[in-house]
Amino acid sequence: MAASAAALAPGRALAQAPAAGSAEQRLRERGIELPRSGAPVANYVPAVRTGNLVYLAGTGPIRPDGTFATGKVGKDVSVEEAYQHARLTGLVLLSALRGAVGSLDAVTRVVKVLGMVNAVPEFTDHPKVINGCSDLFVEIFGDRGRHARSAVGMGSLPFGISVEIEAIFEVA
Repeated sequence: MAASAAALAPGRALAQAPAAGSAEQRLRERGIELPRSGAPVANYVPAVRTGNLVYLAGTGPIRPDGTFATGKVGKDVSVEEAYQHARLTGLVLLSALRGAVGSLDAVTRVVKVLGMVNAVPEFTDHPKVINGCSDLFVEIFGDRGRHARSAVGMGSLPFGISVEIEAIFEVA
């Protein structure tokens, strides 16, 4: 589905991307600590590197206390709360990526993000929710953080989480 021209217009939040530089330094400057990567909850690995691409498995929002952020968006969770859940999910993804490649400074490009939103059938603001992760990636990687993306609704997600996101990164 194509986004409106207004949503893609320069001057929006994503247009305020920081210049090229160290992603690890940006995390430190912003006081952002990545969560510890947990063990997979099923028969898969959190990251697979093939050539210069790293595929990250879908993961959900984990709060600083280690619990999942849960609920159905449009019923139990507001768009604003779900945006924050997507940002938390982005932090979990960055932690898994760092674990796979050693440093976020190895990232040359965020390639693709697939965001899944546990939402009521009438909910239509999936892109606004997944912006929580997309905005984080642009904040940390600058223009290298701009990516192709899909944002879709789901009838349910594992453990009742509100958001699940997977991503593909290009690394040096």
